[in-house]
Amino acid sequence: MSDYLVIVESPAKAKTIERYLGKKYTVKASMGHVRDLPKSQMGVDVEDEFKPKYITIRGKGDVLKDLRKAAKKAKKIYLAADPDREGEAIAWHLAHILNVDENSQCRVVFNEITKDAIKESFKHPRSIDTDLVDAQQARRILDRLVGYNISPLLWKKVKKGLSAGRVQSVAVKMIIDREKEIENFNPEEYWSIEGEFQKDNETFEGAFYGLKGKKQHLKTEDDVKNIIKQIEGPDFSIDKVNKRERKRNPAQPFITSSLQQEAARKLNFRARKTMMVAQQLYEGIDLGKKAGGITGLITYMRTDSTRISDTAKEEARGYIEEKYGKDYLGNHKPGKKKEGAQDAHEAIRPTSAMRDPKSLKTILSRDQLRLYKLIWERFLASQMASAVLDTMTVHLINNDIEFRATGSKVKFKGFMKVYIEGTDDNKKEEDKFLPDLKEGMTVQSKEIIPNQHFTQPPPRYTEARLVRTMEELGIGRPSTFAPTLDTIQRRGYVSIDNKRFIPTELGVIVIDLVQEFFPEIIDVAFTARMEGDLDSVEEGTTQWIRVIDEFYQDFNKRLEKAELEMEKVEIRDEPAGIDCEECGHEMVYKMGRYGKFLACSNFPDCRNTKPILKEIGVKCPKCKEGNVVERKSKKQRKFFGCDQFPDCDFISWDKPISRPCPKCESLLVEKKSKKDTQILCTSCEYKEIAQE
Repeated sequence: MSDYLVIVESPAKAKTIERYLGKKYTVKASMGHVRDLPKSQMGVDVEDEFKPKYITIRGKGDVLKDLRKAAKKAKKIYLAADPDREGEAIAWHLAHILNVDENSQCRVVFNEITKDAIKESFKHPRSIDTDLVDAQQARRILDRLVGYNISPLLWKKVKKGLSAGRVQSVAVKMIIDREKEIENFNPEEYWSIEGEFQKDNETFEGAFYGLKGKKQHLKTEDDVKNIIKQIEGPDFSIDKVNKRERKRNPAQPFITSSLQQEAARKLNFRARKTMMVAQQLYEGIDLGKKAGGITGLITYMRTDSTRISDTAKEEARGYIEEKYGKDYLGNHKPGKKKEGAQDAHEAIRPTSAMRDPKSLKTILSRDQLRLYKLIWERFLASQMASAVLDTMTVHLINNDIEFRATGSKVKFKGFMKVYIEGTDDNKKEEDKFLPDLKEGMTVQSKEIIPNQHFTQPPPRYTEARLVRTMEELGIGRPSTFAPTLDTIQRRGYVSIDNKRFIPTELGVIVIDLVQEFFPEIIDVAFTARMEGDLDSVEEGTTQWIRVIDEFYQDFNKRLEKAELEMEKVEIRDEPAGIDCEECGHEMVYKMGRYGKFLACSNFPDCRNTKPILKEIGVKCPKCKEGNVVERKSKKQRKFFGCDQFPDCDFISWDKPISRPCPKCESLLVEKKSKKDTQILCTSCEYKEIAQE
């Protein structure tokens, strides 16, 4: 019989921790939450201070039976769920079920699953933090009050299967608002003038700046013609050369939101996938007996803090000095604590800086290795010296017309030797060299090129951009971003095209109704303030019942009004103009979870359905009769196939183009990368860069 029982959330974690603690400890997994509000009813008594009704989650009976049996044999029980609100709530529910005194020293938390961290955490057990539990409970009850009151209303007035939630509704509203901005955008014309200059045998580029030292904007072609007319000959004199040294500091270590954003940019991971792979790295990977067996490779991945422990800093600095030398050691001040950040535990970092990604190449899966490498590099770079860049700006004058040429080169790489933060526009950091130019010199213009431009609408949200915006506005918390994005897609309120969110017709209908009758639910400021109130509950400065009561009083009045005044929305089927090939009745456009589709109007007697196919103007290269159309896989991934399927099984993940290969006459396809779009032949080695 073991003296101590330790309960964690997952079996993988249980196995690792049991090995670290030794024979006196039995470690078991609760498999996440064991109690929750019932799915079949509200489960919240609004008449009795919003008292929740908790029941055992279906399927957890055997797990609880096993835990109770082990609890009876143990002298002491430790509850070691994750170090956040959800983990604290799981520990609290387990304490109630297993008759553990929540005020006793029963709660153990750790930020990383390593031998030293685990052993140290068991030296400092504490009681269950009821403020954390109350904050989780308040969020759960708030979401239940919103979801279980508005959703049935939407079922009655629109269609079954719909839902509305606090954070998800705001996210959909943001996507819809962005789409409206794009639709209402009026592009404005503007021009630029580029110049190619030569000094001896070296060429460089410059751009028009202004007239007589004053910046000038070129709005029309006439403005450009007027400037070019004033240029007298090819000679430009160098009026001024500004040289300066610029420092660039490394990015802070990852928090949850920045990890999701960077993994989207650099690895093409969706937020949900990032968190799933990070969970695997946190809970432990078997490194083999010699390397210590199952070991947690990163610290806890749900955090809004950039704080790093002194031990981790010193280890990283030791690695940097040994690998790159003393010059590469940084001395940066800790980043400011972000307003509203809980700062409960450290940033996301490797559990050991000495464990570099190369040493794990044969152990980790491809996705695990790529994410670990990203986390390791970002952490190491955060402890390295700033990069130093030499910048140079040259003022070129011809008859009071001023062009400017800028150049920069990396003088000292610093942290850039290891890692450079990604950007949403995927621009690469490159040296831009200028010749050795000095004031008073004369250079010649080889070519003056006017370019017409138009202002662009704001871009649609990618997952990374939406997460960043939600974080900036204070909507949701680290643990909610990935589930929120997943929910709005599963509900069919948004679709994804070219990795960007587009609202569906269904999403617009639902949000319009919510906005009319429950405006506070989709109000960004209100949602952010509610998150602040929940943080106050966690800090022990606000009672959770008061937070819910203040929300519910007004919400309940709106609910009563909506029940009486919300009109039924009939989503009518639109005639498609084609007949069903199975029964001859007319086909119609219907609204489904992922947007519109074709269905027979003779339903339920005829159940023929078809996706709406988008032609791309290319004949099928296989059967020569059908047309290539855009399709979606079950996972909503875009691919291209023949419209004669199943008679023709042509399929391509890359978009075919209409002209044949100039070398072998085979099919050409577009292949997009972060750098450019290439045209590749499917049969020979021919390739070209697509013109934008």
